[in-house]
Amino acid sequence: MSHGGAPPPERIVLVGFMAAGKSTVGPVLARRLGWEFVDLDDRIREETGRTPAAILRDEGEAAFRRLEAALTDGLAGRRRLVLAPGGGWVTQPGLARRLGPGTVRVWLRVSLDEALRRADTSEADRPLLGPPDGRRERVAALLERRRADYAAAELTVDVDGREPADVADEIVGRLGLGRERDER
Repeated sequence: MSHGGAPPPERIVLVGFMAAGKSTVGPVLARRLGWEFVDLDDRIREETGRTPAAILRDEGEAAFRRLEAALTDGLAGRRRLVLAPGGGWVTQPGLARRLGPGTVRVWLRVSLDEALRRADTSEADRPLLGPPDGRRERVAALLERRRADYAAAELTVDVDGREPADVADEIVGRLGLGRERDER
């Protein structure tokens, strides 16, 4: 999806299910482009002194989504930004538009099996996974509920079995951003 005659993207939002690699690919992509990287979960920790998992557990998903939206609004208009929000960020209509024109969403598409494998080997606290009993079914249902929101992204990149640098390079190439960086 090169931008052709249109202006190049000014910000990239990496969307995708938990454990898709948003927080891992994001810094690599930002370095490739010479852009700023913001991990929204890290920003939540900085602003509240609490983890996203603690907020989800103690205050519920609705309160967490309001906080995500407010922090997203605080990034509105920033240019040369790679943003890695949480997996449920896409369920809030219009957040990408609120960042401003020139925002491109990239879906890091991960399979159910890969998401479960990564989540099981990660040290991240993921309360939406719930207890091990019935986890696969719960995660499959959650992924299915969000699939259309993820699919609305302007670009889709499959990430199963791939290195973050390879994924970042594909994004740069498909968005046609490599040439602009070289010309600066």
